[in-house]
Amino acid sequence: MNETKDQYLPVNDSQRVLLHDEIHTRPSATIALPALIVYVAVLNSKVSVQEEFDHLKSLPLDQTLELDMLRGNFLQLQMRGYKLIWERHSEFTRYTLVQSLPEHALWGTSLPQLGDRAATGSEWLRRVPGTTITAIHLGLMNEGMDDPDVFFKAKKWLGHGTLIGSKMGRTSDNQPHSYMMTNLKIGDDGFERILVLAAPQTSENRAGRIAQRLLELETYRMMALLSLPVAKKLAVTLREAEVQLVEITDRLEKKKGSDEVLLNDLASLAARVESTTAEHSYRFSAARAYDAIVLERISEMREQPLSGIQTVGEFMQRRLAPAMATVNATSERLASLARRIARASALLQTRVEIASEAHNQQLLEKLTRGQALQLRLQATVEGLSIAAITYYVVSLALFLGKAVQAAGLPINPELLAGLCTPVVLFTSWKTIQNIHLRLKDV
Repeated sequence: MNETKDQYLPVNDSQRVLLHDEIHTRPSATIALPALIVYVAVLNSKVSVQEEFDHLKSLPLDQTLELDMLRGNFLQLQMRGYKLIWERHSEFTRYTLVQSLPEHALWGTSLPQLGDRAATGSEWLRRVPGTTITAIHLGLMNEGMDDPDVFFKAKKWLGHGTLIGSKMGRTSDNQPHSYMMTNLKIGDDGFERILVLAAPQTSENRAGRIAQRLLELETYRMMALLSLPVAKKLAVTLREAEVQLVEITDRLEKKKGSDEVLLNDLASLAARVESTTAEHSYRFSAARAYDAIVLERISEMREQPLSGIQTVGEFMQRRLAPAMATVNATSERLASLARRIARASALLQTRVEIASEAHNQQLLEKLTRGQALQLRLQATVEGLSIAAITYYVVSLALFLGKAVQAAGLPINPELLAGLCTPVVLFTSWKTIQNIHLRLKDV
C-alpha cells in the first residue's frame, strides 16, 4: 500500500496520517445487550498519565499493558467477563466498565465484580486517581419497551426524584429505537442511574452509540457547570470594580483630583480586571464549548415525549440554560468592564494630551516672543555695529590723512574723513545684509 502511495501521490505531509486518524481515535464501544455500564469521570489536572497507567495495571488484564499504549489518550482493555475503556481528555479522564447485565446486578442493584481478584469494583474505583466529577450506572436492556409496568420498575431502580426521559431516535419503520429514563440524582452510592430500554433487534454498534451519547451528555453538562461557582464568586468582585470605575469616571468628568492620580487609579483597576480575565477566561470559554457539546448530544438523541414526562432537552433548557446564561453574562460583564476601563483610560489620555498640547502652545508662544525680542535686539545691535564699524574705519581714515599731511602732501584729514563716512556706512550695511542672505540660503 505504501508503494502505491509513493507511486501515485506526492510525499505525505508530516501530519497527514496523524490528522486523518484523529477521527478514529475514540470509537464508540460495541455493547451486547443486556449490559451494565459503570462509568466514572475524574478531573485530572493533578494526575499524570503514569499514575493512571499504574492504576490500570492493577486490573486482572488479559493482555500486556505498556505505557506507550496510553499515548493516544484512548485504550480498550479486555478482561474476563467485561472490558474497560480508558479515555483521557484535557481536563478529565473517563473510565467505562462494560459487562453483560448479571443476575445480581439486574436493574443495576450492585456493582460488577472485577474478575477473580478479591478487590471489588467499588474498591478499585475508589482508588482511581483524580476527583470524581461524574459517576453513572447505565443499564441497557433490549426489552421492556412494551411493558406497561416499565415506569414503576424504572422508578424503583432509579430511586426518588422527578423522572425524566424520552423516546430516542427512529427506526426504519418510523418507531423509536429506545427509551431512556433517569432522575439525574446522585444516589447513596455516589452514582447517578440511567436506564435505557432498547428494541430487541438493537445492534451492538447502536447500543454503543446510545451509551456514549448519554454518558458524554452528563459528563459535559457537569464540566460546563464547573464555571458556575466561578461566575457567582466573580459577581462581588465585578460589582466592586464597576463601582470604582463609576467613581473614577465621575472624578474624570468633574475634574476632581490630578490627572496623575486618576491615571494611577485607572491603571490599578485595569490591572485587576486583566488579571481576573486571564485567570478565568479559559474556564468560561471551556464552559461555552462544553455547553455546545451538550446541546449537540441532545439534538442527536432526536427525542420524543414519553408518556408526558419531561424530556432531557426540556429539563436541560429549564435547569442548565439559566446556569449557562449566568456564566455567559458574567463573561460578557467582565469583557464589558475591560472595554469601559479602556474607554475611560482613552478619555483621560486625551485630556492629558490636550493639556500637554496647551502647555506646549504656551511654551511656543513664550519662545516666539523671546525670538521676536531677540530679533529686535539683534537689529539694534546690528545698527550699533554698523555705526561702530563706520566710526572706527573713519577714525582710521582720519589718522591716515593726518599722517599723509605730516609727510608734506596737501591733504585735509577732516575732509578725507567726512568723505569716507557715507562710503564706509553704506559698505558696512551692505556687508551685513549679504551675510543675512547667505544665512537664509543655508
